[in-house]
Amino acid sequence: MADDGSQQGPSWPLPKFYFTVSLGSPDNIVSFQEVSGLETETQPIEYRHGDSKLFSTIKMPGIAKTGNVTLKKGIFVNDNNFWQWYNAIEMNTIKRGTVIIKLMDESGTPTMTWTLSNAWPTKITGTDMKSDANEVAVETLELSHEGLTIANGG
Repeated sequence: MADDGSQQGPSWPLPKFYFTVSLGSPDNIVSFQEVSGLETETQPIEYRHGDSKLFSTIKMPGIAKTGNVTLKKGIFVNDNNFWQWYNAIEMNTIKRGTVIIKLMDESGTPTMTWTLSNAWPTKITGTDMKSDANEVAVETLELSHEGLTIANGG
């Protein structure tokens, strides 16, 4: 019996290739090729009472830790906004911003939204260059942030 899709449920996993990234304001949408590092973890705290009858520790949630988010995009003529943002960093003077990443469905409606609070560039990597390469020039922007929230829709 051929699989005509009639046995499938109405819900499918989301494809990850249609997304938008807003830097600083919802109107400042920048096209990126790749986004990675949307992660957070909570460090466990181990504790044991001195008079505990258990010979093991208990684990409690501790401080949440977020990883850096990496964004990759093609390089365009006269487009050095990331370098300007990075070069504006001085001792205790950092221009922080909100970064909003939206995963879209086939109609362009946001299905999931990741929001990075107080994000700022920690690293920019320019493209590598090869005389025999047949590739687009890509730069990488790494952002540090102080919080990651995830919401359904947009």
